[in-house]
Amino acid sequence: MLERLWNGWRAQYVQRETKHEPTPESVFTQILKSGLPDDETHIVHRGPLCFVILNAFPYSPGHLLVLPDREVGDRELLTAAETEEIWATVTMGVRVLKDEYSPQGINVGINLGQVAGGSIAQHLHVHIVPRWGGNTNFMVSVASTKILPEALDITSHRIRKAWLRLQS
Repeated sequence: MLERLWNGWRAQYVQRETKHEPTPESVFTQILKSGLPDDETHIVHRGPLCFVILNAFPYSPGHLLVLPDREVGDRELLTAAETEEIWATVTMGVRVLKDEYSPQGINVGINLGQVAGGSIAQHLHVHIVPRWGGNTNFMVSVASTKILPEALDITSHRIRKAWLRLQS
């Protein structure tokens, strides 16, 4: 018997059109230019040169992406100021996740290029992923399903609030 697990926000991912030609702008650039409010786009922090957004398809609650505002695919194309701000923002993102979620560990990483796992390779982004013992379970290996205990709007609210609290 097939079991079903409802995960409403994933519908947007599985229903999207698959295109093999590169888009003129990354989804991140499109979000920045959209004019939509940060609570709708799940942007949790904006700096002068970079921003932080929730991963729309997170590995775990609190999965953050730190990006330069400027669409750049390779780390060596970042300016010195962008590099400095991005890494300071990654450090702050780690502090925020530790304070708000108390993870047992955190993964920080960048996938440079599509074959390295960069799903949006044209716009460099640093992943910050909180981890807990047991947050990968039998569902991933048996049913190819990941269970997330918190909706993105709740996560973004918590992180935005914690970011402001720790910044002051």
